[in-house]
Amino acid sequence: MFTGIVEELGTVAGLQDQRDAVRLTVHGPLVTGDAAEGDSISVNGCCLTVVESADGSFTADVMQETLDKTSLGALEPGSRVNLERAVTPATRLGGHIVQGHVDGTGEVLSRTPSEHWELVEVSLPDGLDRYLVDKGSITVDGISLTVVTVADGRFSVSLIPETLSRTTLGLKQPGDVVNLEVDVIAKYVEKMVKQ
Repeated sequence: MFTGIVEELGTVAGLQDQRDAVRLTVHGPLVTGDAAEGDSISVNGCCLTVVESADGSFTADVMQETLDKTSLGALEPGSRVNLERAVTPATRLGGHIVQGHVDGTGEVLSRTPSEHWELVEVSLPDGLDRYLVDKGSITVDGISLTVVTVADGRFSVSLIPETLSRTTLGLKQPGDVVNLEVDVIAKYVEKMVKQ
């Protein structure tokens, strides 16, 4: 489990093609400082398991299902990625409950800068709009964000300077694909109401 508060902007150091999987190596000295084999690290919102960790980098195996259903399949050496270690009982829950299980991908549609913040609009895959509400939570590339508006297969979020400078959302442009995870509490509420 994660909070959606990105700890570090890492860099893809290597990708080893294994035909039906990829062995991904990411340089991230902060998140690897106490990383051990078997630990979970969120990479752009995808929960990955550390298989090796050394010299400020960690390696994880990414199966074909994850490559097909997330934006991780488009990573290249040098790509920047959002990194967060799994929560501990002593971790502050500064964002919201994030599982690291991507529900779908969206596309950055537009960016509207303001003096101190930026409004970003993202497309929403069919079926996910029912889990979003104005001022609710969504995870975009592993970042816990507050929804500004939801309408017509799209949603918007406002990004403060901290988010723009410390995450990949400061780099994403219209047309770029992002990973989306809706609030898991909304999914549980829906299931209970349907029973």
